[in-house]
Amino acid sequence: MLNRRIFLRTLGLGGLCAAAVGSYAFAIEPLWRLKVTRYKLRPGHWSPGLSLKVALIADIHACNPWMSAERIEYIVAQTNALKPDITLLLGDFSSGMRFVTSYVHSSEWAPILAGLRAPLGRYAVLGNHDWWEDKTAQRRGHGPTFAQIALEKEGVPVLQNESIKLVKSGHPFWIAGLGDQLALLPGSAFKRLGWRGVDDLPATVKQAKGDAPIILMAHEPDIFPQVLSLERPVALTVSGHTHGGQFRTFGHSPVVPSRYGNRYAYGHVIEPRVHGGTGDLVVSGGLGCSIAPVRFGVPPEIVLLDIS
Repeated sequence: MLNRRIFLRTLGLGGLCAAAVGSYAFAIEPLWRLKVTRYKLRPGHWSPGLSLKVALIADIHACNPWMSAERIEYIVAQTNALKPDITLLLGDFSSGMRFVTSYVHSSEWAPILAGLRAPLGRYAVLGNHDWWEDKTAQRRGHGPTFAQIALEKEGVPVLQNESIKLVKSGHPFWIAGLGDQLALLPGSAFKRLGWRGVDDLPATVKQAKGDAPIILMAHEPDIFPQVLSLERPVALTVSGHTHGGQFRTFGHSPVVPSRYGNRYAYGHVIEPRVHGGTGDLVVSGGLGCSIAPVRFGVPPEIVLLDIS
């Protein structure tokens, strides 16, 4: 009898814990949590004397109630309060999730994101959902997507296989933006070829003349091994896409949208380059949700990089 009571109490406690975790993951962490994650970086192939503060915004996935226009406004205000030198938007502005009450249109979120303020500007790349949710772009097999049009209309440059040179305190550096690696779905204009990207890493990096350091914006982190094999070194790669696995415990996520699993799921990664030295990758846990409106152990975050 005692064993039965213990079993029933344990079963009941387990049920309560599961309900509590589910409620937190569904109603609290994705909706109410917002943290600032800071990294101090000293990447290889960085110019001595160049100090740069970079804010990263990734995976907004605008929709109600999970990422409303009001919440995006709050995120913009919090990012501006960090006073970055430059702000980089790493794609997936569009939702793509079906568990929503309504979608936040690009005509709403783009003007809000245009409110990001930084002395060296703000620059964006597109994510896979910015392509997948644009049926017209899928049919014709190329952009511009509605996300790109909306951002550029508001004065936010969208870099697609493009590098631009900037200068901070007399020190030049490059911001390189890669086209999305999963842009075109099977059954689109390239139906016989399966998933197709619009990325061109060699051409993007080739535009960065001289030896000034490069910061590469790439929505999906899976490009990193190719970055490490380039003869021209990339000092830092910044990505989103994975959401840190969206459910993360003890530094591990059971499901990660990457062919490398947890290797590039989240955080700061340093790996050796083929031609010597090392390369740095920072993967943001992002802000919104994809597939299901749950986050556990990886709260929405703004990332702030202090690079020197």
